[in-house]
Amino acid sequence: MILLADGGSTKVDWCLANENGIVERVFTGAMNPFFRPEEDMAEEIGQSLVPLLKNYSVGEVHFFGAGCAFPEVNRILHDAISVHIKCGVITIDSDLVAAARGLCGSEKGIACILGTGSNSCYYDGEKIKDQISPLGYILGDEGSGAVLGRLFIGACLKNQLTGGIKEQFLNQMNLTLSDILDKVYKQPMPNRFLAGTAPFIAQNIKDESIYNLVYNSFKDFFIRNVMQYDYRNNPVHFTGSVAYHFAEVLKHAAHDTAIRMGKIVQSPMEGLVEYYKKK
Repeated sequence: MILLADGGSTKVDWCLANENGIVERVFTGAMNPFFRPEEDMAEEIGQSLVPLLKNYSVGEVHFFGAGCAFPEVNRILHDAISVHIKCGVITIDSDLVAAARGLCGSEKGIACILGTGSNSCYYDGEKIKDQISPLGYILGDEGSGAVLGRLFIGACLKNQLTGGIKEQFLNQMNLTLSDILDKVYKQPMPNRFLAGTAPFIAQNIKDESIYNLVYNSFKDFFIRNVMQYDYRNNPVHFTGSVAYHFAEVLKHAAHDTAIRMGKIVQSPMEGLVEYYKKK
């Protein structure tokens, strides 16, 4: 048995698989070693994941997560996992590697993530060969849920959207200007709060002012990230909740920037399972 984990900014998708495919699947809270201590992550693994594995023998664990790009940081997560899961192989790598393997398999391509944050890379069929730094939701992360939220709330509060949208948003989300400023400037993880506006944006995507805001953010993602790779000769694949739920707007922006679209999936997990089945 092999245990695969795809860890984003808000949750971890754990999948136990064998040569026939997925056997068990469970979601836990996010496990970014930059934001959670080892003991806290180990406790959640013990409570939420281990009971699911009690009837199985796990031979390998491959964890792919946001923030897992540095050996000294990855060691924290490795130790948290090894407290409860004893096996010969535990690897920790970035969520971008999961996206590349899950989307491209053993083929060349450009793999992108559009979720709470955004990221991209050129993958040669075996390894990531080039990557433009996402820079986070303040300096970059174009097209991400956090940036869509930042742009939307800013436009909303400065009365730049269709009349009535501002009042509808504040009432539906039960927010005041004071609440928003507190969540953005004082509370931890404002990126999650900002990304939490994505369902409202999706519900109102037919409004021209909101559609244009999303469309322009996706165009920025293509121009500032994807177009720095060999995009004319490679398909561009996407994973993540924002890519999946705003797929039609994403395709529109891709068409207008001459991007050759490939897959758009909510999660790379199914592709990851297929990748490791072949290995």
